[in-house]
Amino acid sequence: MSFNEMDLPLALGTLVASLFILAAFFLALFRILRGPSSFDRVVALDLIGGICLCAIIFFAIYFDQEALLDAAVAIALVSFIGTIAFARYLGKGGEQ
Repeated sequence: MSFNEMDLPLALGTLVASLFILAAFFLALFRILRGPSSFDRVVALDLIGGICLCAIIFFAIYFDQEALLDAAVAIALVSFIGTIAFARYLGKGGEQ
């Protein structure tokens, strides 16, 4: 990929977006490791799922790969169902 003058804003935007995604991932990982309760850990785990979705969609747009969007939809569904199941488990008194 060669860069010309018009690609410089896109390259800077890509760099800034990837740094924000990476920072959000590590902050959510910190909350999983140090969360005061199991509910905080579930929310942080759901956030990491959303961050991974953002990263996959970001790569799909940047590399012009439509197949990654299908994978993102599948991951979103699995993440949603997993979060609901884990929240129900904790709501019924599991692992206080």
